[in-house]
Amino acid sequence: MNLTHRRYNPLTDQWVLVSPNRTTRPWQGETEEVSPEDLPAYDPACYLCPGNTRANGIINPVYKKTYVFDNDFPALTQETEHPRQQTDHPLFRSMPEEGICRVVCFSPHHSQTLPELNQTQVEDVIDTWTRETVDLFNTEGIFYVQVFENKGSQMGCSNPHPHSQIWSQSQIPNEPLSEIQSQTNYYSENGKPLLIEYIKEELKQKNRVIASNNHFTVVVPFWAIWPFEVLITAHRPVAYLDQLSANEISSLAEIYREITIRFDNLFKTSFPYSMGIHQAPNDQGSHPEWVLHAHFYPPLLRSATVRKFMVGYEMLAMPQRDITPEAAASHLKDLPGIHYKIADNRVSSV
Repeated sequence: MNLTHRRYNPLTDQWVLVSPNRTTRPWQGETEEVSPEDLPAYDPACYLCPGNTRANGIINPVYKKTYVFDNDFPALTQETEHPRQQTDHPLFRSMPEEGICRVVCFSPHHSQTLPELNQTQVEDVIDTWTRETVDLFNTEGIFYVQVFENKGSQMGCSNPHPHSQIWSQSQIPNEPLSEIQSQTNYYSENGKPLLIEYIKEELKQKNRVIASNNHFTVVVPFWAIWPFEVLITAHRPVAYLDQLSANEISSLAEIYREITIRFDNLFKTSFPYSMGIHQAPNDQGSHPEWVLHAHFYPPLLRSATVRKFMVGYEMLAMPQRDITPEAAASHLKDLPGIHYKIADNRVSSV
């Protein structure tokens, strides 16, 4: 399908414009600097490395696996004061928002990103996300927990030491709220979870599937916005990380490694992205409509130095993409499952 068309996203009830003919246009715009590949295992100037002093004077322990701490500069706190309303007009509403923000260092190694960790290490990261989610859900006033990672300076990451963040808050944010409404509506009308039905059909069609195992599948979604956007979806209607079995956690770690290694291999660079896991809210409900899933939004388009910008039409009208999801999936699926650094080392040692 190489003609301009638009596709519907049933998770958010929105549309995306697909314009495959734009891939042939010449590029004379901004190019990105490639992140350095030779970072040390330990950086004495890094705020996140073991044993180092952070900006607020706290000294990190000499940790050996994951390390979690409350964000030193949180966007959400539990000590909020509602700003004084300047008017009672309904078009000028505000309300307090409380929460807790945490940082999760993947490992003590300053340069090893998620695709460079082994299976056990990635499982440990997922276990940590799970443990922190449970702890935050058990905190009074916490209604939603968002696990996310901004990888690379192109995605606004302020420290190169591989880490993720967990923001928890007293209200449901916009994107999960849209997904709750869409999944609830679909379940009410069809008696089945939207994402379970969706992934079944993707596995039949196969042309957008990157990898799949017993418990999870990763696809370039039919409605993808970012050039190499992917969606990881569970095979059963599990609503929270702590509902995953040990085998499912192992499968999720396997899928995480599969897709992030392929990302890095695409342009032989540490591939930037924003990733987020969407769980159901902390409202004591059973949520039969909800399926645990994760979104990866990478900005790179043509190479390690050319990125997709969401500007102009995308900001003022609707999202637009230049390559079809099927073409993106084909590129990713054809890549080797061994990280290019390991492959290059094997070649150089021969």
